Amino acid sequence: MPAPSPWAEAWSWQQLPVGPTWSAAAVPARPPKSGWLDQVVFFLNSGSRGSLRAPAAAGLFLLLTLAGCGTPSGTSDAGPAPSASTPPSSVAAAPTPGVPSPSPAPGGPSADAAPAVVVPSMPRSEPVVLDIPSIGLRTDLLSLGLRTNGSLEVPEDTGSGAPAGWYNGSPTPGQPGPSVILGHVNALGGHKGVFADLRKLAPGSDVSVTRADGSTATFTVERGALYSKDSFPTVEVYGNTAGPELRLITCDGYDPATGLFDDNYVIYAKLKA
Repeated sequence: MPAPSPWAEAWSWQQLPVGPTWSAAAVPARPPKSGWLDQVVFFLNSGSRGSLRAPAAAGLFLLLTLAGCGTPSGTSDAGPAPSASTPPSSVAAAPTPGVPSPSPAPGGPSADAAPAVVVPSMPRSEPVVLDIPSIGLRTDLLSLGLRTNGSLEVPEDTGSGAPAGWYNGSPTPGQPGPSVILGHVNALGGHKGVFADLRKLAPGSDVSVTRADGSTATFTVERGALYSKDSFPTVEVYGNTAGPELRLITCDGYDPATGLFDDNYVIYAKLKA
């Protein structure tokens, strides 16, 4: 298991009430039938994010509210949330008597395969611009922190959309651990949100983050995943990683009956060598 990352050492577990807690003056008025008051769940563990014991999980989540997840015009045809993956069985099939076990082919996989290479990390430097050429996305990045009441700061949408925001309680892009960037799926006035096309991002695509020191951290997309907010895999998304990684998060699964989004869509990416 990767060593605990230092980014969470200053945090303690908190349980906040479900629902928005930001000041009403901080965001525009809610449009009809929108998912304007949705939630993103963040997992902040004091130095042991990847080793949370199941009995301790209840009540140990920090809920950071994200305004402006989207309206019907910003949704995509999302499929159902994936089911939980089943771990491989630890019981091997018994060998047939008299039949020799096959030997690994030359050059094929073996028990002595070399471990995956961990890309060297970069020093801390806050992100300022996000570029995803394959979907035509370029956005400035806001630095989003927590208010005194524990709620997440909200990018203001003046009618043409808000830029994406980096959660400044996570590592900066290129540091060890998962750096977290959030974006709205739509905007006021019927405009597309900055992350409206996140579902189009294919594995192997490049995601580049320009940092305040002038350097660029370039990540390779590994996969995207759709999760129900009722069963958000907190440890999988925010747990410790062996090297620098990136998480891009938006809302999905618009329900016209409630005017809310029931899911989150998450892009997983790793720093390129």
